[in-house]
Amino acid sequence: MPTLVTIGNIKVRMFADDHNPPHFHVLTPDYEALVRISDFAVLRGSIDRRSYEIAVKWAAENRERLEHEWQRLNAR
Repeated sequence: MPTLVTIGNIKVRMFADDHNPPHFHVLTPDYEALVRISDFAVLRGSIDRRSYEIAVKWAAENRERLEHEWQRLNAR
């Protein structure tokens, strides 16, 4: 699972050959959440509000990269 970015103790990662809908993983020392790329909704897991806001701010600024990485890692 490539780490796309590390922001402090927050890691944004994406699996290859992962299930739909397109999403990324946000990991902190205490939480893990799957976040949908299209609207940044938490699909599974849990995350504290501050970490979520930091990760989603980065994701919003890098949505094109996230979509590209999803296609690259999950092309079937």
